Amino acid sequence: MFVFSSVAYIILLRISYNRNAMHKPFFLNTLVKGNQLSYALSNNLSRTIIINNIPLRHHARLWSSLIPSSAQGGLGSETVSLEEPEAHKSGPNLEPFALVHLIRECANLGWFMYVEQLHCHVLKSGWASDVYVSSAMISLYVKFEAIIDAHRVFVEIPEPSIVSWNTLISGYARYGKPSNALSLFFELERSGLCADSYTFTPALSACGQLSLLHFGESIHSKIVRLGMHCSVVVGNSLIDMYGKCGYPKGSIRVFNGMIDKDTISWNSVIAANARNRRLELAFGFLHQMPHPDSITYNELISGIAQFGEIEDAIALLSRMPHPNSSSWNSIVTCYVNRGRGDQALEFFSKMHFSGMRMDQFTFSSILSGTAGVADITWGRLIHCCTVKNGLNKSVVVGSALVDMYSKCGDVNKAEVLFETLPSKNLVTCNAMISGYANNGDSNKVLRLFEQMKKTLDLQPDGITFLNILSACWHNKVPMEVAKKYFESMVKDYGIAPTAEHCSSMIRLMGREGVVEGGENMIKEMGFEKCALVWRALLGACVTCGDIKVAEVAAEKVIGLEGESDYVYVLMSNVYASYKKWKDVKGMRMLMKGRQVTKGCGHSWIESLRYKNVF
Repeated sequence: MFVFSSVAYIILLRISYNRNAMHKPFFLNTLVKGNQLSYALSNNLSRTIIINNIPLRHHARLWSSLIPSSAQGGLGSETVSLEEPEAHKSGPNLEPFALVHLIRECANLGWFMYVEQLHCHVLKSGWASDVYVSSAMISLYVKFEAIIDAHRVFVEIPEPSIVSWNTLISGYARYGKPSNALSLFFELERSGLCADSYTFTPALSACGQLSLLHFGESIHSKIVRLGMHCSVVVGNSLIDMYGKCGYPKGSIRVFNGMIDKDTISWNSVIAANARNRRLELAFGFLHQMPHPDSITYNELISGIAQFGEIEDAIALLSRMPHPNSSSWNSIVTCYVNRGRGDQALEFFSKMHFSGMRMDQFTFSSILSGTAGVADITWGRLIHCCTVKNGLNKSVVVGSALVDMYSKCGDVNKAEVLFETLPSKNLVTCNAMISGYANNGDSNKVLRLFEQMKKTLDLQPDGITFLNILSACWHNKVPMEVAKKYFESMVKDYGIAPTAEHCSSMIRLMGREGVVEGGENMIKEMGFEKCALVWRALLGACVTCGDIKVAEVAAEKVIGLEGESDYVYVLMSNVYASYKKWKDVKGMRMLMKGRQVTKGCGHSWIESLRYKNVF
C-alpha cells in the first residue's frame, strides 16, 4: 500500500489524465515554484512516474530543480544516473546550484567514474569560472586524491574564494604534500584574502609534517593577531604542530592557555609528550583527563613502545578498557622497528588468537617484520590472512606483500602480485624496483622506472633513485649510466642527495677504482661528519685496494663511531690484498689490545614447530 501526500496525488492525477500537460512550460514552472516537485519525489512510485514522463531534456530549469531535490532526499544514485544520459543527449544548461548538488552527490557516493564526465559538462555549460561550481569540483578531486587535477581547476578560477583555497591547501596537507600546502598558504597570504581557521589548520598540519617549527611559530603569531587562538580546533592544531616539531613545551603552553578543551585537546597534548620521550608528563595528563578513550591509551602505548620498554607497553595494553587494533599495531610496529621480527610474529599470533580485528596497518607492519627475518613460510601464512580479511588488494597491504616476497627471494611471486594490484602508488613501485635490484635484474629496474613515469604518472622520489643506484652497483651497470641517473635526480626532480645516495655512488666508484672521487664527493656534499659515507668509502677501498684512502676513511670512522670490528677487519683485508702481513698482524694485535671483538655469525634450522639457532 502506497501513501501519497495530497500534492503528490494531484500531480500524479494530472500526469495520468493529461500527459500533454507535462510538455507545457506553465505546468512545469508551477511544479518548481510551488515546491510541489519535492513532495512528489519523496515517494518511489510517484518519483518514477514523474521521471519517466517529464521530457527533462527540453526543460533545463526543471532538470536543475530535480537534481538537488533528489540529492536532498537521499536519492544520489538516481540523481547521477538520470543526469548522465539526459544531459549528454541534449546538453541542458544546468544552473550552478544544480551542478554543485550533483558534484557533491558524486563525492558522497564515491563515484570516481563520473568525475571527468561532470568536469567536461561544467566546461561545456560555461560554469567553469563560477566560484561555487569550481570549489565543488576542487573538493571532488581532493576527495579522490586527484590533487593535480584539483589544482588545475583552481588556477582557472578568476577570483578563488577562501573556500577554494582552503580545500586545496587541506588536500595537499592531508595527502602527503605538505610543502605544496605551505607554498599555497603563503600564496594566499600574498593574495590579500583573509585566512580563517580552516586555512590555519592544514597549514599547521603541514608545518608539523615537515618539522618546521619556525614557520609554525610564525603562523601561531598570525593566529593570535587575528584573535583566532580561542578556537578549540585551531588550539588543537597548534598543540599537534608543536608536538610533531619536537617542542612539547609549546604544546603544553597552548593547552594551558585554552579556555575550552575537548577530548582531542587532551589526546594531542598527551601525544606531544609521549612522542618526545616525556612519558611521565604524558601519564600526568592521562590522570587529569576527564574521560580517556582508546586514542589516549594508544598514544601512550606507542610512546612507551618507541622510547621505553615494550613490556611496559604490553602491560598498559592489558589494562586498557577497550583495546582496538591500533593498540596492538603500535606494539607490533615497535618490535619490527627494533629489529625483533621473531617477537613481532609471536605477538601477531596472540593478536590473531585473541579475535582482534586486523586492519591494513596490522598486515603492513607484520609483513615488514617478516621481510626483515626473511621467513617466507610466515609470509605465506600472513598472505592467506590478508586474503581472508579482503585486504590483499589494498595498495598498503599489496605494497607490503610485494616487498616481503622480494626480500624473501621470491621475485616472481612479487611480480605477479604487483601486476595484479588494481591500483599502485609510489611505495608499490619502489618495493618492486627494490626487489628487482636486490635480486640482480637491472633491466627490469630501469624498465619499471620508465613505466612508472610514463604509464603510471608517478614522480620518483629519493628512495626510487636509491634503488636504481643499488641496481647499478649489483648488476655492474656502467658508471656513466649511474651518474646520469644521479644527476637527473638532482636537476630534473630537485631531490637533494642524502648520505645513502652518496654511499651508493662511492661504492660504484670503488668498483671502477676511482675512490679519490668518492673522498671529494663527501667533502663537496658536506657529509664529512657522517660515518655512513666513510664506511662506504672504506668498503670501496677494499674493492679496489687503495691503502692510502682506506687509512683516511678508517680514521674517520673510528673518530665518529668509536672502536668498531668492521674497521679493523676491512683494514686487515686491504693490507692482505697487498701481502702486507706485518700490517695485518698489527691490526689483529691492535684489536686484541683495545678489546675489540668480531661479532659471531649464526645459522638456524627451522622445522614446523621449532627454530634452532646455533
